[in-house]
Amino acid sequence: MNATSTTDFFERHRELLDRAVHAAATREYWTPYPESPSPRNYGETAGDAGRQAFESLRGADFPLRVAGADRMAGGERSPFGFDLHISYPRLNPEQLVAASGRALETWRHAGPRAWVGVSLEILQRLNRASFEIAHAVQHTTGQGYMMAFQAGGPHAQDRGLEAVAYAWQEMSRIPEQVLWEKPQGKQDPLRMEKHFTLVPRGIALVIGCSTFPTWNGYPGLFASLATGNTVIVKPHPTAILPLAITVRIAREVLAEAGFDPDTVLLAPHALGDDTAQVLATHPRVKIVDFTGSKANGEWLEQHARQAQVYTEKSGINTVIVDSVDDLKSVARNLAFSLTLYSGQMCTAPQNIFVPRDGIRTAQGRASFGEVAGAIADALQAMTADPAKAADLLGGIQSDATMARIEEALGLGLPVLAPSRAIDHPQFAGARIRTPLLLRAGVQHPAIQHEWFGPIAFVIETEDTRQSIALARDSAIEHGALTMSAYTTDADTARAIRDASEEGGVALSLNLTGGIFVNQSASFSDFHGTGANPAANAALCDSAYVANRFRVVQARWHV
Repeated sequence: MNATSTTDFFERHRELLDRAVHAAATREYWTPYPESPSPRNYGETAGDAGRQAFESLRGADFPLRVAGADRMAGGERSPFGFDLHISYPRLNPEQLVAASGRALETWRHAGPRAWVGVSLEILQRLNRASFEIAHAVQHTTGQGYMMAFQAGGPHAQDRGLEAVAYAWQEMSRIPEQVLWEKPQGKQDPLRMEKHFTLVPRGIALVIGCSTFPTWNGYPGLFASLATGNTVIVKPHPTAILPLAITVRIAREVLAEAGFDPDTVLLAPHALGDDTAQVLATHPRVKIVDFTGSKANGEWLEQHARQAQVYTEKSGINTVIVDSVDDLKSVARNLAFSLTLYSGQMCTAPQNIFVPRDGIRTAQGRASFGEVAGAIADALQAMTADPAKAADLLGGIQSDATMARIEEALGLGLPVLAPSRAIDHPQFAGARIRTPLLLRAGVQHPAIQHEWFGPIAFVIETEDTRQSIALARDSAIEHGALTMSAYTTDADTARAIRDASEEGGVALSLNLTGGIFVNQSASFSDFHGTGANPAANAALCDSAYVANRFRVVQARWHV
């Protein structure tokens, strides 16, 4: 396929693109990428082929050829107890920027239809590789296999497609050319021909995270690629493989389309080196997408001044418990949210506010102790079966999270539910811990910062009014991606909604069924708002893509 036929990709996927644009406008449920790994969706052999593809990568050179690259040992270790022993091609930052800049010379001239068409073809092929990616995500992040398949595969692809849809929507608003006429009374009108060219910002950098490398990485990758920018993908050193597979597939599509595969590059590096900082502050890097810690995100915002920087950082997600119909169903829903992937989700709840005088329930008054005890009991019940708990909890991704559990225990706060080690039935070396649930007062300094991982606090407040104020102020000061609340009172619900709007944080009210506060549905839920310190952008809206390109016009008299 030569470069002039790249629009074939656009036409091939035009119906998909139109449907994605429609779904983003209606916010209805829709996905083209099935979240179930059933053979009915992916074929009888896809599961085994994906597992074999992953196994073939272990202990070998990753099959990615990059001109001028040497090889580096990845150093990745599965949270389920084994080393991957994969080596990757490596270019230094100057080589990466130079190669990306050369690729930009042709990529920027291809135009929106080619940019979008190539992006859609990459996403389709990523979907076909979902099983391979699932194993890669599982054994770098510690996610259970089902979560790794869904969040690392189809759900991440949904987020990438969502970014492409918004990109196309924004770019297609600009006509390529117009005949402009200005009336001059009795004289002939002034006539000009005007051409409008969409020009990418330049080189984009995607800084991957260790827990959701594809789900958090794809929005920035595809938002930049679909708007004509070249992209350097810098994975977290402990989770290189999922994004390496992504880059491999992207480069294959680009080469088939007649473009320089260096339009998308991989930037692996060792823990502790300065690759991220050097790339992020390079004068030629014009876009940076980042997911990670507050400290690193703020550093980028302060120092990468030559670039448009999009950050998702740490925050403190809160729960307000005011009144409920069924305490047990509330406790089960919260317990699942705390247990899922061991709290290693940026949307997981941490601070649970309960009035000291208790709450109203359909069965009568429940004391603070009964509410806290119900949540603790639900946690214990949810993790009682080791095999089921192992799949739900996944593995602890980093040594820092393991240390954080011990640090939280050292606070000396009353323990409502202890953190227990659980054996995995398949992986003897897996490090799995149940959530630690502590009781705290509103003045305790521990509740003023994020405890990433399986750690949460039930906090005694004076009343619901104080709970609402604390949740609002926490979002404003420290940031939050989610707020959850339980109330049977309409006026209280309105007050909570006002607080969430003031705090710029998404609110979930009275979740007791199969939807959990951690979960975010592409094309319907906005992930992050950009309205509090936890993130300076939303995934995904027009603002997330529109600033990745510019319009340059040329005009002349007719």
